Amino acid sequence: MKFGDRIQSADWKAEKHVPVIEGPDQVAANQPFQVTVSVGKEIPHPNTTEHHIRWIALYFQPEGDKFIYEIGRCDFAAHGESVKGANQGPAYAHPVALFSCQVNAPGTLIAVSYCNIHGLWENSKEIALA
Repeated sequence: MKFGDRIQSADWKAEKHVPVIEGPDQVAANQPFQVTVSVGKEIPHPNTTEHHIRWIALYFQPEGDKFIYEIGRCDFAAHGESVKGANQGPAYAHPVALFSCQVNAPGTLIAVSYCNIHGLWENSKEIALA
């Protein structure tokens, strides 16, 4: 079995683990734009010590290119952990990440998120050049 066979995908409106990619459908070449990636937009994902999203990564695959390029990654480290016990801590990180990037070719944005219980999830969004 390959690594890619372990990544799950679904409609983010019906599955709480799928990363949601929000950004422009079309951008100008070599001009910065912003992309927000979140988990739990329609159906909230638990954010507890026992069940949480640990990280989100964003990649870009240029049209016609074999390889993908990592744009960035955001780790979420606080999930209510405390010396007092699980879910009693003073801080919680929420699985929302803002990426500022630019591209010089049309292609596909690919987001991957990791749930500490349910594994890897992905979603993608096509992006065109103006």
